[in-house]
Amino acid sequence: MPKAYIVANIRVTDAETFKGFAPLSAIALKKFDGRVLVANPVSEQREGEPRGISVVVEFDDIATARAFYDSPEYTVARDLRQTCADTDLRIVEGV
Repeated sequence: MPKAYIVANIRVTDAETFKGFAPLSAIALKKFDGRVLVANPVSEQREGEPRGISVVVEFDDIATARAFYDSPEYTVARDLRQTCADTDLRIVEGV
C-alpha cells in the first residue's frame, strides 16, 4: 500500500496566533503517526509565486491521512490556522 502525504503551502498572516498551531497539530500527528518531512519557511523558489511555508507530512496510507485531516484533534488546529494563515493543502497518494 503506498504512503500518503499532506502537502501544504502556508502563508502566515498573524505570526503570534500561528504559534499555537504547531502544538495543536502535533497532538493529531502523534495520534495518526504522521511524520513531518518538510517544514521550511525559506525555500528556493524556482517556478510560480512564492507560497509561504512549505510543509509535507507522511502517513502510512491515504485512509490514515484522510482520518488525520478529518479528526477532531486536527480540526481544532485547522480552525486556529484558518484564522491566521492562508493555506493551499492537498492529500496525495505516493507511488
